[in-house]
Amino acid sequence: MHAYSTAPVPADAPGLTDLGFEQAAATGRELARQVPAFTAAVSGGLPRQVATRDAVLAAFGGVHDGTLPEPTVDAGWDEYVIPALPGGPTPDLYGSPAAYQQVLDAALLRWTAGAADSDETYAQYVERTSAAADRAVELAGSGQTVLAVSSAGTITALIARLWGVPAQSWPTLARAMVNASYTKLLVGRRGITVVSMNEHAHLSATDVGMATFR
Repeated sequence: MHAYSTAPVPADAPGLTDLGFEQAAATGRELARQVPAFTAAVSGGLPRQVATRDAVLAAFGGVHDGTLPEPTVDAGWDEYVIPALPGGPTPDLYGSPAAYQQVLDAALLRWTAGAADSDETYAQYVERTSAAADRAVELAGSGQTVLAVSSAGTITALIARLWGVPAQSWPTLARAMVNASYTKLLVGRRGITVVSMNEHAHLSATDVGMATFR
């Protein structure tokens, strides 16, 4: 079984921006070149995740003609809630991406070390997202291809655990994720193997130019 996990574009409003829809549709077309169809499709419950899933699936045909499975929502794939930021959020902070990233990294470091600075602890987050990955694996069988749509943090947190990356270093992986990139996983008798991560050539080609970061 191959699982393709795509990272949707963050947006302040529910759903995706116009660019986000274009990126998700481009990823759908790229995946449609690689596989004939998905045998299961799941996303987190966040609006941008559901919209990304549906935009990807649109490249494969329709659900009701038997081309695609009925997509489902599994809230276990939802992104983490940003922990409390040291010093609190300020307009100046949000106006400086570099400064915001520095403060966010400090908050995530405290969170992964056990601080109760979010609606769920890091341990609860790992338990939730690991269970979602297990449920996706259960959808797989010989020759099955499963689409799982989540966000950069949740996707890279799973990869970090598979690769043995320390929790404190996991955000480094998340920072490198391109919006609407895809990660390919292989499920076999020995568990999950990461085949590729953060593939985005279809978004960064000079004649496309749609690659963006969160």
